[in-house]
Formats: sequence, structure tokens, C-alpha cells
Amino acid sequence: MLSKNTVCIWYESAALDAAEFYAATFPDSSVGAVHRAPGDYPAGKQGDVLTVEFSVMGIPCLGLNGGAGVKHNEAFSFQVATEDQAETDRLWNAIVGNGGKENVCGWCQDQWGLSWQITPRVLTDAITSADKAAAKRAFEAMMQMGKIDVAAIEAAVRG
Repeated sequence: MLSKNTVCIWYESAALDAAEFYAATFPDSSVGAVHRAPGDYPAGKQGDVLTVEFSVMGIPCLGLNGGAGVKHNEAFSFQVATEDQAETDRLWNAIVGNGGKENVCGWCQDQWGLSWQITPRVLTDAITSADKAAAKRAFEAMMQMGKIDVAAIEAAVRG
């Protein structure tokens, strides 16, 4: 059963594939009910997967196989707070290494075009620091990165 508030994500036709990838990649993620179309619709036929209930790190989602009419963009992204470089690398590499693409400042897109921010907590702490000079150095270091390098952020904070 869907939550009271659920993030609905439009896919061309791969909602189940995406949900299974997220469940295998991110902790506290799972695939729930798979609903099939009760009749033909513009993007598919009766019996095709229409929607998939899933969660990503505890956030309830509904994947909708709505056809090619809508494309993802950076206006929506999942921001994942990572604890260290190992977790940052694992998640970044899982997304980019499975048909995704790199972007800047810790952003990447999965193979379905959905944006992800893989953000080490050390970065968030650094750029929101009361030490404005250290925050600026960390921010400037981040602006030069694709995947976030924790050691480089820590070095920037130290000056």
C-alpha cells in the first residue's frame, strides 16, 4: 500500500529494473508491489508493468512506466549523505558504472537519467562551517570535482 506521500518517478519503460537496481545498491531500500496495466495505454499494453512501489533509503517511491514523453532533469535528485570515501566510491561507482554518467560537484545520473548527489558528510560540514574561510576553501575545492574526494575536502578545510 502506498504511503500518504510518495515520490512518483516517471520512467519510459524500466521502472522495475530501476527499482531493483536501487534496492540492490542502497541500504534500507526495497521493491514492493508491481502493478500491471489492466488495459492498453499509450505507452504499453495490458499486462505490462505499469507501476512499481519501492523505497530508496526509506523514502517511499512509485515508479511509473509512462513512456518516452517525459525526461528526468536535475530539478529532482536524490541526495545521499555518505559517511566516508569508501561509501562515496561504492555508490558513485555503482551508479556511473551501470550505464550512468558523471557530472560535477558530487552529482551523477543513473542509466535512466535520474540525478543523484553523492555527498560525503564531511563536505556538508565543511561548506556550512562557521569558519567562513575554511568553508570557502572547501567550496572552491568541491567546484573542481566530479566525484567528491574526502581527503581533498579535508585538506582544503585545513588550508
